[in-house]
Amino acid sequence: MITRRAAIGAGLAAAALPLGRAWAAYPERPIRWIVGYAAGGGTDILARLVAGSMSARLGQPIVIENRPGAATAVGAEAAAKAAPDGYTLFTAGNETLIFNPNLYKRLAYDPTKDFAPIGLMARFHLVLTVKKDSGFRDAKGLIARAKAQPGAIAYGSPGVGSPHHLAMERLAKEAGVSMNHVPYRGMAPVLNDLMANTLEAAVVDAAAGGETLRSGRVRPLAVCAPERLSTLPDVPTVTEALGLPRFEAYAWQGVVAPARTPEAVIARLSQDVATALQDPAVRSRMMEIGLEPLSGGPADYAKLIADERAVWDPVVKGLNLSLD
Repeated sequence: MITRRAAIGAGLAAAALPLGRAWAAYPERPIRWIVGYAAGGGTDILARLVAGSMSARLGQPIVIENRPGAATAVGAEAAAKAAPDGYTLFTAGNETLIFNPNLYKRLAYDPTKDFAPIGLMARFHLVLTVKKDSGFRDAKGLIARAKAQPGAIAYGSPGVGSPHHLAMERLAKEAGVSMNHVPYRGMAPVLNDLMANTLEAAVVDAAAGGETLRSGRVRPLAVCAPERLSTLPDVPTVTEALGLPRFEAYAWQGVVAPARTPEAVIARLSQDVATALQDPAVRSRMMEIGLEPLSGGPADYAKLIADERAVWDPVVKGLNLSLD
C-alpha cells in the first residue's frame, strides 16, 4: 500500500519535472483538429493535407472535425472551450481573428486571449467568378449590370463574414455597386450551384475551385491579387479589369491551440507544422490546387495578425456590416 507521505512525495516530484520531460510522451492519443467550414472546401483540404503529414511523425491520427457556421465562430467557440492539453487544434485565419471582431458585437470567443498560435500554413488566392453560361464575359460587364440594376445580381460565398464575402463587398463598394449576398455553408456548395448555373457569381478561392476554374466549368473574371496567377495566366487582376487601385484580398490560415496549452506542446506542434509544409508531397499538392504556403511560427503568426488588423479593421468598419 502506498503511504500518504509517499503519494505526496511522488506528486511533488512530478510537479518539479521540467515541462519538456512532463510532456515527453505527448501525444498519447488521437488529436482533434476543428475546421470551421464544411468538408470539401479549401480550408478542409489544407487541414487534411497538413494533418496527414503531421500524424506520421506524431505517431497518432489527427481527426478532422468539421464545424461550419457563423463565419467560423461555431468552430472557434468549440476550440476556445476545449481543454488546453494539446489534443485540440483549430484552423484560424483572417475571418476568425480579424473580421469577426469587427462584424459581431458579441463573440463567444476572444480572438486575442483564447488561442495560442502554433504556425502559419497558407494563403488562398481569391478569384471573381461567374457561372459558365453567364452573359458576362468580363468583370466590366458584371459591374455595369450591377450599376444598372442594383441588387439584381446574386453572388454566393462560403459564409457571412468569410474572406470571400468581404472581398466581394469591398469590391462592390469600391466599384460603386450593390449586389445580393447569398451565404452558403462552405465553398463546395457555392461551386456546385455555379456549375449548375443556379448562381450567377461568387468570389472563389483557387484551392477549392482550382480545377473548375481551369477546366472552364465556371468562368473566372479577375483575380484579387496584385499580379496574375501562374495557374490562371490569362485572367486579369481586379486592378487591370476594373481600374481599382491597389485592390488586394486573400484568405490566409494558420493553426492554433486553446490558450494555456503547455509551451512544450506548442513548440512540438509548431515544428511539426513547419516540417509538414516542407514535405515535397504536401507542397506540390498545395501549389497544384492554388495554395501559397506560408512559413512562420508563433511570433510570425502574431505579427501577421497585427499587420492584417491595421489594414482590414478600417476597411471592414467602413463597409458598415453587422452580423448581430
